[in-house]
Amino acid sequence: MYAIIATGGKQYKVAEGDIIYIEKLKADQGDTVTFDEVIAVNNDKDLLCGDKVAKAKVTGEVLGEGKSKKIVVYKYKRKTGYHKKQGHRQPYTKVEIKEIHA
Repeated sequence: MYAIIATGGKQYKVAEGDIIYIEKLKADQGDTVTFDEVIAVNNDKDLLCGDKVAKAKVTGEVLGEGKSKKIVVYKYKRKTGYHKKQGHRQPYTKVEIKEIHA
């Protein structure tokens, strides 16, 4: 059984026991989070979506927080001597999926 959830402006395909890295949430380590925005659920027989998964929920446990690898942003304009180098590390929350309620 798997589900497709939406959080942080992105969609994730999750199953029970999966560990996913999502956009940072306001939750501490060990907290339980519930994802109400379930797009689809596959229960090994058929794919349910739309009004059939309106009450579906996915619960998970926060394992920790961190920052991803650094991305280098380099701006350059030729013949003018302009160049600018910046770095960015996106924060994330590590979540383990516990249950899918469909």
